[in-house]
Amino acid sequence: MKFFSGLFVMMLFVLGAVVAPPGHAQSDASPQKSPGKSASPEAQAQQKNIQAYIILLRSDVRPQKDEIVGSIMALSAADAAKFWPIYNAYDAELSKLNDQRVENVKDYAREYTQMTDTKADELVQKSFTYQKQRAELFASTYDKVKQACGAVTAARFAQIEHQLLLLVDLQIASSLPIVGAE
Repeated sequence: MKFFSGLFVMMLFVLGAVVAPPGHAQSDASPQKSPGKSASPEAQAQQKNIQAYIILLRSDVRPQKDEIVGSIMALSAADAAKFWPIYNAYDAELSKLNDQRVENVKDYAREYTQMTDTKADELVQKSFTYQKQRAELFASTYDKVKQACGAVTAARFAQIEHQLLLLVDLQIASSLPIVGAE
């Protein structure tokens, strides 16, 4: 729980720095938006995405991934009919790859207190193999989505999926002790 609250605070800081509106650092004397005016559709969409990621940071990403992807992708019915079968196939293959990752993490957890050079290298090489296979799967899925739904939709998928994968990677990596560290 301590990790998630720390991650949440860090991500709020990062999100605040990255998506702070122009003029955020100006003095209080700067003109404010009048409460009667509504935000532009682009600003509303950005705010919706930020809120989705904040909610995501407060919990484990993996169980809610499909819902998050669906919400942010905002697909038409025609594109959804093309996208979801591709995404579901991708997610099934990713789950198989993640099984390899889980085994590597378990192996690391068993060995990290008495790590040898040989074992450390073996674990890192397995991690590199996993990362390479995941990147290849991701690129292949991007191409399939691009063919089915167009490059803009595929880019949106790639951006969302990349962010979710980074969050999962951070959750996993930060929960593992550093090898050889006391």
